Amino acid sequence: MILTRRRVLEAGGGILAAFLARPAVAAPIEIVMQGKADGSHVWFDPIGLHIEPGQIVRWVNEDRGNSHTVTSYHPEIFERPRRIPAKAKPWNSDYLLPDETFSLRFDEEGVYDYYCVPHEHAGMVGRIVVGDPPAVEAAAEAAGLTPLPAVALNGFPQIEEIVAKGIVRRG
Repeated sequence: MILTRRRVLEAGGGILAAFLARPAVAAPIEIVMQGKADGSHVWFDPIGLHIEPGQIVRWVNEDRGNSHTVTSYHPEIFERPRRIPAKAKPWNSDYLLPDETFSLRFDEEGVYDYYCVPHEHAGMVGRIVVGDPPAVEAAAEAAGLTPLPAVALNGFPQIEEIVAKGIVRRG
């Protein structure tokens, strides 16, 4: 086969068309971990997020004075009540120092509640709604599991508000 300019251009056009036909990968959506300089208040921003299945969320610790975690509520992790979809895998980022990140892809529709292990009692919690989940009932506290403190339970934005706004920032 003789390589002509026409054949090179045809091959290049085919490769370009194949590349352009691939679905674009969306950039991760960021949630920032923040805190006051004196450590008196810590939070996730945004605290509520509505995304589509398959999207990636990246948490970034921008709090110079604290390390934080991003930990799902699940019996396999510190014997906490399950507050993620039944088919979803639980996660724990471990401690993130300033400027460190943790990323996770959300494939299952539903509501995902998470918290920062050392700061849950300070109300450092967040909620991600993936897709258009059916009505979600409040998770019952299972016997033998560590219940959520009231400040954490009161910190979650309402699912309807998250879906309506897309992003909910802390109060």
